[in-house]
Amino acid sequence: MSASKGEKSMADDLLAGKRVLLGVTGGIAAYKAADLCSRLVQAGSDVSVIMTEAATRFVGPLTFSALSRQPARLDMWSMPGGQPIPHVQMAAATDLAIVAPLSANTMAKLALGLADNLLTSTLLATRAPLILAPAMESHMWAHPATQEHLDTLRGRGATIVGPESGRLASGAEGLGRMAEPLDILEASRRVMSQHGPLAGCYVLVTAGGTQEPIDPVRFLTNASSGKMGVALAEAALGLGASVTLVHAPLMVPIPRGLDTVPVRTAVEMRDAVLDRLPETDIVIGAAAVADYRPAEVAAHKIKKGQDLTLKLVRNPDILAEVGARRSQIGLPRLVIGFAAETDDLLANAAAKLRAKNLDLIVANDVTQPNVGFGADDNRVTLIYPDGREEPLPILPKTEVAQRVLAATLRLMK
Repeated sequence: MSASKGEKSMADDLLAGKRVLLGVTGGIAAYKAADLCSRLVQAGSDVSVIMTEAATRFVGPLTFSALSRQPARLDMWSMPGGQPIPHVQMAAATDLAIVAPLSANTMAKLALGLADNLLTSTLLATRAPLILAPAMESHMWAHPATQEHLDTLRGRGATIVGPESGRLASGAEGLGRMAEPLDILEASRRVMSQHGPLAGCYVLVTAGGTQEPIDPVRFLTNASSGKMGVALAEAALGLGASVTLVHAPLMVPIPRGLDTVPVRTAVEMRDAVLDRLPETDIVIGAAAVADYRPAEVAAHKIKKGQDLTLKLVRNPDILAEVGARRSQIGLPRLVIGFAAETDDLLANAAAKLRAKNLDLIVANDVTQPNVGFGADDNRVTLIYPDGREEPLPILPKTEVAQRVLAATLRLMK
């Protein structure tokens, strides 16, 4: 989910201000590296580009100089201002190194520790995390030497992204296309989040409005778009957590990097959540779960022209069941709920907090215009078990998610 203009997601903060070394080697996929460079800059990274001589045959250095706002480097022997040993200087000034595309030739050099150009020398000298995005003809990729080099680099801690299957420069179809820039960007965020405050934590978020079928084409549901839940999942991901999003049908795109479990009904969502509790540290229940479902579902479409009476039965209370299970198995460590109310907002939300044994509840009045269901903004109050209330102003849901995650971190401490 991309942030709207003027906003930055919590995931972007992982790359903001980071010094990223982008290595570009020879291959037709070098044009994709230009897009990656632009996206890194937009995320707030300080990007330094090193090109091999072969890379310049595909994309000129001026392209990367313009995109990164500093000269693309090729020269092994000098830097502007006469600074000596540029590979040592650049290696020390790198928080994250990415090579995209990574040719078979440069892969072999890195695996063997060769240092015959500025890029390989700098990568040998840096201690920054390394992301590699291979791109080559499929037979080159499948060659045992290439696979051995790949295993060597992976064993040293490099993160490998791709390659993908598709049409290659030769015109053939096969495995060897460079991963898309967005996938490399997401891998960069994951790598930079490994030391985040939620690193090592497994977070489960529910999102969307469940759908309870009446017949094969009709169902009972609500106006939830899933925006709040998706924003929470992305915020948790940006803090280093492993995140599973259990979601009913959504009206928003799902960010990369999430483990997703699509469901439709409240019962399906309950089962998916409870199945994962033994490995979950934090549950955030942001889904708008239907309280009732039809007692019977018609096998065929109900025809028009006849009166229809529905008998409804109660759906399971997912967070209440999570709270009960927690008392048995000791997990999750925290359970956070949402209360969408139309009256007596704080009193009703506080009652839910106590009844479901929650650590925090986020209350929002869905009758307010331009906030709540389907809107980009929300206005909520955080309520704690000790009675504390923390009202927030109207904020984008991405910012509300960050505030909720900040409160979660305080509770964990």
